Amino acid sequence: MRRLIGAGVLAMVLAGGLSGLAAEERVERNVVFGMYSGLALLMDVYHPEQPNGYGIVFISGSGWTRELGLDATPLKETGQEDIYAVPLAAAGYTVFAINHRASPRFRHPAHLEDAQRAVRFVRHHAADYGIDAERIGAMGGSSGGHLVSLLGVLDGRGDADDASPVNRESAKVQAVVARAAPTDLTLAAAGSNHPLFGFRRSDRADSVEYRRFVEASPVTHVTADDPPVLLIHGDADAVVPYRNSEVMKAALEKAGVPVDLLRVPDAGHGPTFPGATNPPDYIGAMVAWFDRHLPHDR
Repeated sequence: MRRLIGAGVLAMVLAGGLSGLAAEERVERNVVFGMYSGLALLMDVYHPEQPNGYGIVFISGSGWTRELGLDATPLKETGQEDIYAVPLAAAGYTVFAINHRASPRFRHPAHLEDAQRAVRFVRHHAADYGIDAERIGAMGGSSGGHLVSLLGVLDGRGDADDASPVNRESAKVQAVVARAAPTDLTLAAAGSNHPLFGFRRSDRADSVEYRRFVEASPVTHVTADDPPVLLIHGDADAVVPYRNSEVMKAALEKAGVPVDLLRVPDAGHGPTFPGATNPPDYIGAMVAWFDRHLPHDR
C-alpha cells in the first residue's frame, strides 16, 4: 500500500496535480530558525492533515550554491520539495524544508552549521509542532544529501553553556534518506574549484586541501551509533558518481549500522532520476524507511 501511495503522489506532482493534494494551504512559510549577521534563516513547515508525531528536515540539492541576485529563488522553493516533502507530509510527517547559507558567498562549514541549527530549532520546538523531539529524520538530495548524511554521522552535540537554548540541543538525527549524495568528497574531480571550499581538490593526501575534503565527507565520520541510512542513487550519474553511495554503504555496514542502497538503473543526476529505466518506487521507499526506523517501537 505504501508503494502505491508514493507512486501516486509522485505521478500527481509530475502531472501538475499538486493542488489535488490540498498541501499548499497547509504550508507555514518563512519560519525564522536562526539569524546570521541580521539576516534570517528561513524554513517552510509542511503540516500533515493526519500527523503521525514525527518530523523530518528536508534539504534540496543545489550544488551547495545559490544565485547572488536579490531575486534568486530560495533553496526551499526549487520544486524539489513538491517531489519529496509533499509526499512525506501526505504520509503524516511534519516536514521542515530549509534554506541555508550557500556558495559562492559562503564556504564550508556554513552550509552544515545552518542545517544543524535547523535540527536544533525543530528539536527545541518539538512540542509546538506536535512531534517527538527524540526522533527526527532528515532527507535531502545531491548537496542536500551530503548535508543530511552529515546530520546523521556527526555527533552534533549541543553546547550546554550557550546563551541560546536552541543551541544547547543536539543536531543529530535518527534516520536519514539521502539521494545521490556526495559522501566521499575525495572522489570529486580534481580539475576545478569545489563549490564547498572555493579551491581544488589536491591529489596529495598530506596536503591541507585534501584533508579538508576528507573532513567534510560523511563517510569519514561513520561510527556504530549512527542512524539507519537509505541511499538512493542513479547508476549512470555523471555529476555525483554512484561510487559515492557504494562506499558509504560499505562503511555503514562495517560499522553495523542499518543501511540500504536503492539503485536506479540508467538514471542520471536529478530529483526525478532522468533517463531511468523502469525506476523503482523511490518515493514509496523513502516513506517506508522513515515508517520503519523513526518510531521508538520499531
